[in-house]
Amino acid sequence: MDLGSKITYGVFKTELKNRFLCIVNINNEDTLCYIPSSCKLSNFIDINNRIVMLLPVSKKARTKYSIYAVKYRKSFIVLNLSMANDIIAEQLHRRMFNFLGKRNGIKKEKTIDGYKSDLYIEETDTIIEVKSLLSFDQKAIVPTVFSERANRQLECIKKMLSRGRKVCYIFVSMYSGVKQIYINPAQKEYYKLFCECIEAGMSIVAFSVYMHFGCPLIKKQITIEV
Repeated sequence: MDLGSKITYGVFKTELKNRFLCIVNINNEDTLCYIPSSCKLSNFIDINNRIVMLLPVSKKARTKYSIYAVKYRKSFIVLNLSMANDIIAEQLHRRMFNFLGKRNGIKKEKTIDGYKSDLYIEETDTIIEVKSLLSFDQKAIVPTVFSERANRQLECIKKMLSRGRKVCYIFVSMYSGVKQIYINPAQKEYYKLFCECIEAGMSIVAFSVYMHFGCPLIKKQITIEV
């Protein structure tokens, strides 16, 4: 994933009402850019006036650039949350994933019992659900906002576990400074379903990511408090 030659830098100014668009100052010119996120970044972190990495988008797109990462302290944090699936898939061979057993035959977005998994390990019939998160805090709270989709996913996972399926729920912190993930009891439905899935056999694990020459790599495993 060599992105060095494609990266442009700018200063993030503001998100627009359309959650996929923002204004970035590039070479002293305010430029409309794309945000590859299904929810507004301001729900999670404040990146106004911070330096951001930008990647070019296709010529047919409305914008010339897409937001890739934001500078925080001495490093950059990936803002494209959809990349979490690829980060995990590309690094499943590493020793830190030995707990999953054999990891041959990895499929992306394979539908199992009507459920579209993020990743699926054919050799061990293991479903992997990947959840990315953005937080500048050492202790990250998830989820921070209500998500009907996340709750319905847990309901489906609970049913699959009752049928004997193996499921691993992986949190990916895009900021390497996160030391612990705390499951938010204030989000009552999510918290209840999450605990029920654990009791039914769902394994949980969390990792932090750091940027290495424009390439996101898993740094280490972090703790989860339920």
